[in-house]
Amino acid sequence: MVSKLRLTDRANDVFPILGFLTAMASLAIPLNAFLVGFILAGAIVAAVHHAEVIAHRVGEPFGTLILALAVTVIEVGLILTLMQAEPAKAQTLARDTVFAAVMVILNLLMGLCLLSGAIRHHEQRFQRTGIGAALATLTVLTVVTLVLPNFTSSVPGPFYSATQLGFVAVVSLILYATFALVQTVRHRDYFLPDGDAQDEPDVHAAPPSIKRTAISGALLLASLVAVVLLAKNLSPVIGALLAEWGAPPAVLGVLIAALILAPEGLAAVRAAKADRLQTSLNLALGSALATIGLTIPAVAILSIMTDMPISLGLDAKSTVLLFLSLIVSVQTLANGRTTVLQGVIHLMLFAIYLFTTFVP
Repeated sequence: MVSKLRLTDRANDVFPILGFLTAMASLAIPLNAFLVGFILAGAIVAAVHHAEVIAHRVGEPFGTLILALAVTVIEVGLILTLMQAEPAKAQTLARDTVFAAVMVILNLLMGLCLLSGAIRHHEQRFQRTGIGAALATLTVLTVVTLVLPNFTSSVPGPFYSATQLGFVAVVSLILYATFALVQTVRHRDYFLPDGDAQDEPDVHAAPPSIKRTAISGALLLASLVAVVLLAKNLSPVIGALLAEWGAPPAVLGVLIAALILAPEGLAAVRAAKADRLQTSLNLALGSALATIGLTIPAVAILSIMTDMPISLGLDAKSTVLLFLSLIVSVQTLANGRTTVLQGVIHLMLFAIYLFTTFVP
């Protein structure tokens, strides 16, 4: 186990440097697309790891915000890079990515956590108060950003006007900031595991040293630069590959969301297997809230500054799937206990979403 941890730490230290050097080289010479994709994935995982190191050192509430901001920078950087490379898909890419992230978290990630935890521990418990607050916040954010644009009349179509977009961006920031304050300061006990789980080594692990934190800060910056530049290099290949497969434009959003959420998703599944479902759900729902609460405002500001309209309103099929996912999430997490059935339900919902994305 120790050797595996050391190998992982070394990889997280190597990939930012390798990614940065590859990104610089890609500006001068063409590189193999599969190599670029592999290094890009490694740089994203390393970026999230080093953001977690810094967050652990800083502590709450600023640690959570640092981690959320790092993930948001990666997501927004990928979205903007691909929007510039694929102008025809620019209007819907932000919407597709955010919607895909919500569906991945609520159905695939939550389903894997509930199923893997229930298989090993039969029944798991968590605090309903904190999870209920997270789901309520997520419901408001998703409906206001992804559904309401279809019903406003200032601008025809699934668009917000510049004024409306600015207002929604402010509302999203306020909701996310308030939730982060409640989760990390005012009512932190609502989001902590019950009983002996609070005494586990992972919960009270010693913070990294100042030297380790400084190194992680430098590697995080290198990773962020590498992600943006490598995505720009890889975007024409991705577009051509999806066109060759005949895949709908929304598939690109699914790929971005899956790549960004992979590190935290793996951590959430490991926590569920270790009978720490509260931690698992905190990671999953926190990622969903950060995705909307921070990504939408960032994209909105850039849209207003560049006078580039973005389509946020979902179509009818996606709206139905979003409401179904929210309703089922509330019901499966209503009593503070989970079994295998809840996990299977969420995984089947994700299968329906993925199938209807490729076969609309």
